[in-house]
Amino acid sequence: MVRSAPGRTMTVLVIRLRRWRLWQWWLLGGGMVSAVYLAMPSENPWAWALYSAIGFVSAAALVVGVRRNRPRRPGLWYSFAAAVTLAASGDVIYQLQYFSWGWDTFPAPADISYLAAYPLYALGAYQLIKGRISGRDRAGLLDAAIVSVSLSLLAWSFLMRPIAADESLSVLERLVALAYPAVDLLLLIMLVRLLTTPGARTASYRLLVAALAAQLVSDIGFAVVNMFTVYTDGVFDAGWLAAYVLLAASALHPSMRALSEVAPDRAERFTRNRLTLLAVAALLAPVVLIVQGVTTPDDIDWPAIAGSSAVLFLLVLARMSGLIARIQDQAAQLRALAHNDALTGVPNRRAWDLELSREMAKAVRSGEPVAVALLDLDHFKQFNDANGHPAGDRLLKEAAAAWSDQLRTGDLLARYGGEEFGVLLVGESVAAAPAMLERMRAATPLGRTFSGGLAVWDGHEMPEQLVGRADEALYEAKNGGRDRVVAAGPVPAPATTASPAAAGVSA
Repeated sequence: MVRSAPGRTMTVLVIRLRRWRLWQWWLLGGGMVSAVYLAMPSENPWAWALYSAIGFVSAAALVVGVRRNRPRRPGLWYSFAAAVTLAASGDVIYQLQYFSWGWDTFPAPADISYLAAYPLYALGAYQLIKGRISGRDRAGLLDAAIVSVSLSLLAWSFLMRPIAADESLSVLERLVALAYPAVDLLLLIMLVRLLTTPGARTASYRLLVAALAAQLVSDIGFAVVNMFTVYTDGVFDAGWLAAYVLLAASALHPSMRALSEVAPDRAERFTRNRLTLLAVAALLAPVVLIVQGVTTPDDIDWPAIAGSSAVLFLLVLARMSGLIARIQDQAAQLRALAHNDALTGVPNRRAWDLELSREMAKAVRSGEPVAVALLDLDHFKQFNDANGHPAGDRLLKEAAAAWSDQLRTGDLLARYGGEEFGVLLVGESVAAAPAMLERMRAATPLGRTFSGGLAVWDGHEMPEQLVGRADEALYEAKNGGRDRVVAAGPVPAPATTASPAAAGVSA
């Protein structure tokens, strides 16, 4: 029997649904129930009962997620669960006020539960942020501070200042009305800090960020609408319900176990998105000034704008100074890598060539003597083959350290290549060079020896000629039985050409 295409589609769908996990079923169920609520009349008591039920069940789902996934820091999730419980309790109290008590004044008992929920949201976010940072995240803290100062200016200028200046409100009404944008601002700062904190960007993280963002979008939208009219249509309920459902889903997702783990140290990346965010944040203060200058030129809030601009300037300056210091440190590290041998830590061939040319140029002016020596570890290949490359690497490192201890300040030991090292001696070191090289030979670790060739600069030859004479002396030491230092002879005098008279040629 051949199954029809719709039948096969239904079978595939059933198989996929069977593979779903609890958090996926929760999102599906929560979304469907929320859609049912939004389709019901806003003044229906059953709709409000359904709304409250979503809040309390979400708080229970948060606890279930903690018990199932057992994160290392369960306290922050319990803070979120307590916050959702208080918010849902506020919903119940509001419904009783509206449907049973006819209490439509402000403030009201529901405001106590609503406002108490926000510090718990912020506490959970703070614990999460603190748990994800291994040390002091100065860059992330400064970025969050820059954005937070700008958002604080926006909240004060367009939400809080009109409330504070409204003389029709009593002192209690004014305080409670100011408390809502204040706690929203606190939660917004925690969200910004969470976004700038290093750590795993898991599915649980994205669900949590989406939940807090949904809460804030509805809160801010509600506040803005109430500045111009009375909120009645219930459109922002979708955001508050989404916050409940998404927050519970983030706790039910298995990746929540890694959400509060300490982030590994990694190099800071100043991405284009972060740069754009900081640029927008820094420009918000002049934008607020322009808006107020256009709309209310006689009522510009210059103290708040000037204060936030000064703080933003200092924060941006601190951020840039940190970036400059980091760049300077990286440049110094790159210079060290470019001039130092990665294995032994002593200068490399590049540094040797530069330093030799520089010292010879100085010697032309000062008249100080300059000498170079090339050292070659005897039978290094046989040692490597018999003991392995790690032992050969250890011999090179220990030899470089032991030989460096025998040199004077101003002398240079560099890895010339392979098992061959160069020694640059200047001034008084040249006279003591033979004795110094003998002490270095005696200090060679692991019972090994080296052969060496020494050459003193004649004041005229090129660097490669000087090194060439030292190399010839090194090969003479090797051919003479190794484990010795041979000094190169003086530079041979240039040959002279006989004159025509000497050759017996007449003019």
